[in-house]
Amino acid sequence: MITGEQQEKFKLIEGGNIGSAKGFKAGGLHCGIRKQKIDFGWFYSEVPAHAAGVYTTNAFQAAPLKVTQESIATEGKLQAVVVNSGIANACTGKQGLVDAYDMRKSFAEAVGVQEHLAAVASTGLIGELLPMDRIHKGISQINDTEHQGAEKFETAILTTDTHAKGIAIELEIDGESVVIGGAAKGSGMIHPNMATMLGFVTTDANIESSELSAALKSITNKSFNMITVDGDTSTNDMVLVLANGKAGNDKLSAKHEDWDKFYQGLKFVCEYLAKEIARDGEGASKLVEVTVDGSFSDESAAAIAKSIISSNLVKTAIHGADANWGRIITAIGYSGQSLDPDKVSIYLGDILVVENGVPHKFDEDEAKQYLLQDEVAIIAKLGDGNGKATAWGCDLSYEYVRINASYRT
Repeated sequence: MITGEQQEKFKLIEGGNIGSAKGFKAGGLHCGIRKQKIDFGWFYSEVPAHAAGVYTTNAFQAAPLKVTQESIATEGKLQAVVVNSGIANACTGKQGLVDAYDMRKSFAEAVGVQEHLAAVASTGLIGELLPMDRIHKGISQINDTEHQGAEKFETAILTTDTHAKGIAIELEIDGESVVIGGAAKGSGMIHPNMATMLGFVTTDANIESSELSAALKSITNKSFNMITVDGDTSTNDMVLVLANGKAGNDKLSAKHEDWDKFYQGLKFVCEYLAKEIARDGEGASKLVEVTVDGSFSDESAAAIAKSIISSNLVKTAIHGADANWGRIITAIGYSGQSLDPDKVSIYLGDILVVENGVPHKFDEDEAKQYLLQDEVAIIAKLGDGNGKATAWGCDLSYEYVRINASYRT
């Protein structure tokens, strides 16, 4: 999972999670929004942490996003985050906003932080009000020892996900051990530019909010904004990063000699979480990675990669292990990007299927066996320039239809 080059910069922490960085704790419990599943989670720092966030591009931003953005805008810091699953508190009007503020205030009081240092997030059904009596019940139990643990938080934030998603890495900056950990949820309604997904990253690195925000925005465009499951962009979703400085390193900035090491570590954590979301797409059986190389620019390559990974016809072909490269060519062609069709070559893994815009003879059985694997790579080489980008998604299955045809029941 970590390449040789990455191993020189950081190492994976076995069993690492959002609570691995110094000064962070997390927990989760069942408050009764969902019938049986843990549905209420939180994490917090011992001290206020510099914070940064990115948010859904959907015009219908849910109430929790508005409250969280307001919290960060106050002084660029957060200390605690609370999340509920089951109900999104989206499209709920004035009452939804009142409830989100109430959730923030009560949570902040329970963990002993200033209200503007608390953030809230919700995920689940759109158009329903939060059951505030159950929310308050959950908040009242936050300090009980039985509900502590990052694995409980990872479970509490899930909706149709099939598994929890967490990671942590360790690196050395200024001779000090720095940890970056994270957790995420997401399975359906996933599309580039933030979708039905929540991502949370913690680090004990010493870094200002402005530098953290710039890094997060850049990295998001190469990770969370490069995944798709079904083409739908949701109302609720965001990625938050909190840095509490407990590692004791000199303040990080783009001028720091270890800046690239920190940036690559943060990128690795975000990319890992993004890929796990794509892998866990509703009804998915395969993780699909699309790499476009040789476009006129990185931005053009990214647009083409997204076009391929978003194509339902490509996704169904992958599900059926059908080496139908025509669907890939078509998705490249309608991406809206400039290219020379006579230079385009397509690979399924190591198998060349199109060379310079025309079919290349290949073994159909070999290609089918490759596409039956649970990880599939599509490589498009354009020959127009040096632009390169990678996107991630999944196949589109019968199970996806079943899940979403009965989502509310």
